Amino acid sequence: MRSCVITGVSSGIGEAIASDLVARGWRVFGTVRSPEDADRLGSALGPGFTALIADVTDADSLSRAAATVSTGLDGEPLTGLVCNAGVSLPGPLLHQPLDELDRQWKVNVLGQIATVQAFGPLLGAQEGFAGKPGRIVMMSSVSGRLVWPFVGGYAASKHALEAVSHALRRELMPFGVDVVIVGPGPVDTPIWEKSGRAIDRVRYQPTFYGPIIERFEKAVLERAADALPASAVADTVHLALTADKPKARYALTRAMLMNWYLPLILPDRWLDNLAARRLGLLPRK
Repeated sequence: MRSCVITGVSSGIGEAIASDLVARGWRVFGTVRSPEDADRLGSALGPGFTALIADVTDADSLSRAAATVSTGLDGEPLTGLVCNAGVSLPGPLLHQPLDELDRQWKVNVLGQIATVQAFGPLLGAQEGFAGKPGRIVMMSSVSGRLVWPFVGGYAASKHALEAVSHALRRELMPFGVDVVIVGPGPVDTPIWEKSGRAIDRVRYQPTFYGPIIERFEKAVLERAADALPASAVADTVHLALTADKPKARYALTRAMLMNWYLPLILPDRWLDNLAARRLGLLPRK
């Protein structure tokens, strides 16, 4: 039986991936941070799912989770590891509290490295491993390649995650463990509405950006209205886990030409102007 560990399954993309793999007959281990979520998901997903109480910023909890998975596998190798846990805390970098930036770095970057360190040996990243090596899927974002105002901290963490992913893919080649990046755009999950409304208006109201925050919220919610279903991401993750020759990176968003390919090839100054006009960030005259 194929098996997979997924971090951050309490809602959104993680829950969708867990549900999808269980429905396909996989044995799924998913990390949550509360017993309540563990009980709810256990009831919803059935015997094919095992909840792990763990936080990606707590290496000890990840080690305990890995021990639980090892016992559950009973000597069988782990097929997949989906590093999905993440957090988005928007704000203008000129004024954003450093603890918010630090939180995103610890969860979105260091937490993913800690996860790979904990579960990598079960995938085959160890000398003397016998069995078919597993595969790692790193959940990035369009922000892993493209950067827009007010999500600089989040984008920086996802850029770093992609660098980590490329390094890991090359470092793990001797063990046969592949690393695949999945980078979705807006997905129909609570994180998008939370992200749009996460900026503290009171905090930034006295600054130049105060009047602009509402435009940012509107822009995020407009994109969320045309978001992909979480099931589309789950399908792509399954492909990344099972394809004989997977791509190194899968991009996934609506209107790929306008929202992905063109922004990647347009000059940076053009993108500056597009963002400025959209949000009212034009230079003062």
